[in-house]
Amino acid sequence: MKPHHYRSGFMDRSDVAWVTFARQGDGYQGVSAPVSVRLCPHPFAYWESSMPSSDTVQTLSPPLAGKRDRPSAKRSRPNRDTTIVRVAQVGIGIVLVWLWNFGTTHGWVAPVLAKTPSQSWNYFTGAAESGELWSNTKATMAAVLIAWVLASAVGVVVGVALGLLPRTERALTPYLEAANAMPRIALAPLFIVAFGISMSAKVALASTLVVFIVLASARAGVRSTDAEWLRLSTVLGASKFQVFYKVLLPVATPAIFSALRLGLIYSLLGVIGSELISARDGLGQLIATYSATFRMEAVYAILIMLAIIAVALNQLMGAIERRLLRWQPPADH
Repeated sequence: MKPHHYRSGFMDRSDVAWVTFARQGDGYQGVSAPVSVRLCPHPFAYWESSMPSSDTVQTLSPPLAGKRDRPSAKRSRPNRDTTIVRVAQVGIGIVLVWLWNFGTTHGWVAPVLAKTPSQSWNYFTGAAESGELWSNTKATMAAVLIAWVLASAVGVVVGVALGLLPRTERALTPYLEAANAMPRIALAPLFIVAFGISMSAKVALASTLVVFIVLASARAGVRSTDAEWLRLSTVLGASKFQVFYKVLLPVATPAIFSALRLGLIYSLLGVIGSELISARDGLGQLIATYSATFRMEAVYAILIMLAIIAVALNQLMGAIERRLLRWQPPADH
């Protein structure tokens, strides 16, 4: 039996797939062998074999490719489920507001805390017109974004490095676990002493929440790469950079994006927590001030605003994730 040699595609932007082929006269069938495949929009999105025409080729779907051919009935089906979900969400919100109003007007809550939705709305409109709400929202969101960007960058780099260097990971793991176990609220006074009552203290506290989330996901994403893909890429002549760029990074990207999405929410939580302790401005500082003076209608309005901001950030990150990772198979429900 003569071995069949196939040119590696790494030099002409191709990738690797396993195919099953049978050549007439060779006396065997169903032999799996690596061949070069042309790279399409993403290394794991579409696969096109470059086998010689004398072979009968059946390309196997890669693990991350999924099913691309969806029945036309599914594509043309009206978005009835989406409409039902949206209506249910609006209905639940209306019921919650009604319960809030009913509870405050019928003595379910202590009088000092009993503020109706209309009172909170009046505060919101007044604070929006005076500019108090928007200036503090701007201060909070600036710290949130700075902390998220810095912590995400550090988390991705360190997480990928630890995923590629097992010995270094084992040496640093006890220290990373100890640092992650520290309560962030207890660290807030240290950051205030180090950076003063400024945006830097808020950014530092929020960054400690985000960095470990992104780091752990990036490390796990790199470690989840199939060892067979790595060996096959090396055999076909791929350089270390090509293995990282075309194999490791695509596999780890979904996990990293999920961590970035979660990290943005935790960045908001960290900044608000820092502002509650000590800050010159920000929504957390407003909550602390109004709580001390028992202006609960203002506290409720700000809390609702924070919830809306968190939902909006989560939806925005979800849309970006779906856009950049559109090569992934859609989730089956």
